[in-house]
Amino acid sequence: MKWGFSDDGEPSGTAGKPILAQLNGSNVGEISAVVTRYYGGIRLGTGGLVKAYGGGVQQALSFLVTKERTVAVQMQLSCEYSHIALIESILASHNAVQLHTDFSHNILMTVEVDARASDLVADEIFSRTRGQVTVSLLQ
Repeated sequence: MKWGFSDDGEPSGTAGKPILAQLNGSNVGEISAVVTRYYGGIRLGTGGLVKAYGGGVQQALSFLVTKERTVAVQMQLSCEYSHIALIESILASHNAVQLHTDFSHNILMTVEVDARASDLVADEIFSRTRGQVTVSLLQ
């Protein structure tokens, strides 16, 4: 992870550092901030600059809407029709998403699941169907 900041003409440590401190303490990943300060005739001093820059970012963060991102993997399942209800139940319990399903002499289903849970999902499907369902990870 690479962190960086700039004071861009302000006294050293009065702009970039307090902005970065607010971002770092926000527990939000993949985030950046750009703050523009227009001089209004009031000299803030170094303490006032730190408070203004850090406080501005803190205020903006209070309005931030976040969404958790997860790394997902695709799996392909091959099963008989008698297993579809059980498999759909298992997939739903792990918030897996069915991407595509082919119905022919058997069912071929492509699903997307959280990468952290892929082994657990595959093991649960395998054990609850007594090994009658083929599960493979797609690249």
